[in-house]
Amino acid sequence: MRYYKPIEIARELYISTSALRHYESWGVVPAPARSAKGYRLYTKLHLAYFRCLRALFAGFGVSLACEVLCLVQKGDINGAFWLVNQEQARLQHEKAVADQTLMLLQNPELPLSPNKKLKKRMTIGEAAELADVQPSAIRHWEKEGLITPDRDPDNGYRLFTPMHIRQILLIRTLRKTVYVLENMKEIVKSIEHRSIEKAKSVTLEALASIHDRNRRQFYAVHQLVELCVEAGHMDPKEYDKGLWYDFYHKEQTAREP
Repeated sequence: MRYYKPIEIARELYISTSALRHYESWGVVPAPARSAKGYRLYTKLHLAYFRCLRALFAGFGVSLACEVLCLVQKGDINGAFWLVNQEQARLQHEKAVADQTLMLLQNPELPLSPNKKLKKRMTIGEAAELADVQPSAIRHWEKEGLITPDRDPDNGYRLFTPMHIRQILLIRTLRKTVYVLENMKEIVKSIEHRSIEKAKSVTLEALASIHDRNRRQFYAVHQLVELCVEAGHMDPKEYDKGLWYDFYHKEQTAREP
């Protein structure tokens, strides 16, 4: 069996040997055997774990990466793959919101929702439903000065216009970016003055970031499959055989009179 020195794995992954020890201490990779002198004896399986961990970090974040690899160690690969799938679904939804935001910025006359009648004044509940966010999120953004809804003069309740909905959608799109609060305020407020070129620009940047995360997530899934194969949880021959059978069966059925 081939053993890897910590420095070999560290160099391949562009990290330090101390980082490998940290990951090991987290329990997200199997503990390696030790040599007679106490040196760690990393195997090809450990290398697959470290590769997968780094890829999951980049695509899904530290917390989910650790949870996924703990599931793999337990042999629960179904749980691991569905956990990853859930995060990919969230990213898909995030992209849909960003796409909608960009379309509304490019053409303010587009309807916000094809299935719902848009009113000139809406309650916080109606605004939250249209923008698919929690009312508490809107209140938080108001407290931060990102959005300033109108107020009903009789009862003081918040009232939202279509312009406010566009602002909320933009905030949703930008909230995971690196923009500081003051810059966010300037960009969101620009919609009120119909000066939306900056808003469109940063929305495009946010979409580019989403596309990048999508690619990183698929690369991480590839590394997860490689790890599961190396760990003996998946047999690639079974998947190849299934694909060939499906293709052959379809071809034969198509040829039948």
